[in-house]
Amino acid sequence: MRRRAFLLSPMALAALRALAAEGYPEVVRGHPLEFPRDHGAHPQYRTEWWYVTGWLRDGAGRELGFQVTFFRNRPRIAEDNPSAFAPRQLLFAHAAIADPARGRLLHDQRAARAGFGLAEAREGMTGVHIDDWSIALSEGVYRARIPARGFALDLAFAPTQGVLLQGEAGFSTKGPAPGQASYYYSRPHLAVSGAIEREGRREPVQGAAWLDHEWSSEYLAAAATGWDWIGINLADGGALMAFRIRAKAGGPFWAGGALRAADGRRRIFTPREIGFEPLRSWRSPRSEVTYPVAMRVRAGELEVDLEPLLDDQELDSRASTGTIYWEGAVRAVQGGRLAGRGYLELTGYWKPLKL
Repeated sequence: MRRRAFLLSPMALAALRALAAEGYPEVVRGHPLEFPRDHGAHPQYRTEWWYVTGWLRDGAGRELGFQVTFFRNRPRIAEDNPSAFAPRQLLFAHAAIADPARGRLLHDQRAARAGFGLAEAREGMTGVHIDDWSIALSEGVYRARIPARGFALDLAFAPTQGVLLQGEAGFSTKGPAPGQASYYYSRPHLAVSGAIEREGRREPVQGAAWLDHEWSSEYLAAAATGWDWIGINLADGGALMAFRIRAKAGGPFWAGGALRAADGRRRIFTPREIGFEPLRSWRSPRSEVTYPVAMRVRAGELEVDLEPLLDDQELDSRASTGTIYWEGAVRAVQGGRLAGRGYLELTGYWKPLKL
């Protein structure tokens, strides 16, 4: 009986996964992304996010990192329930400022079900809000307003380059199976202007940012534990995105990336062309999780060393997305010279990530 149960368990697992995926549209190769429509929400898909990360300079010329992220999730719970309180769409948001003078992140988060005018992810154009937190695209410029606990962000992001489609024209593979994919595009080299508020003081800032918009119906593969991701605005005007999904058994599960050179030429990398090599680790005094906060990243023939603006850029998001991870501003160095600035994300080091 034990042997029979063991043999049936993969079939049962496959059936459960198929049941979980039922009712969500698939991400398919060859589906063209269209703008401005695809700047907006895609509520039929399981998960979606709008991710803005970047570097700022305050009035005194000091460098800061920041992030603003909105997540949308379709849980497929009680969708037949006519009640307006049914959780058909869930929204989450994170915001943070990385300030070396403080030594750790200023961080806040929100979570709400969509509806009643209190939370919404608009279709057809970027427009997401939870209460008075928002990011929206209007007349070609993004605007984020985040009145958080202990700080506030009021920032505008003006595109200076065209949309960067990731993967095959926006079809980004996340594993070897056909369904392991997302629709994904980036907007590098956004020109940032606006103001931040800390300790009751409002001050003007300017800088550069990177926006990712991604949506999918798939869970992270069962064999994977989390990912390492970078988005780097290169100093010469180019843009580099690279990611590595790590296997629970150790080593890489999948990888990918794209480089858009300063002259606009685009190169998509295969999993074998991407490498992440830890150079230095940092252990959180709160979660006791160890993160490889300094990395050597290889994308084809391009190789850069990443050094964090500060080591302690850990985010405890258990009150919203249910995990602890590291997301931080990093410098990219090549041959001892600054090659760019961007962000490094490290997930699944606390516990295997569950989307």
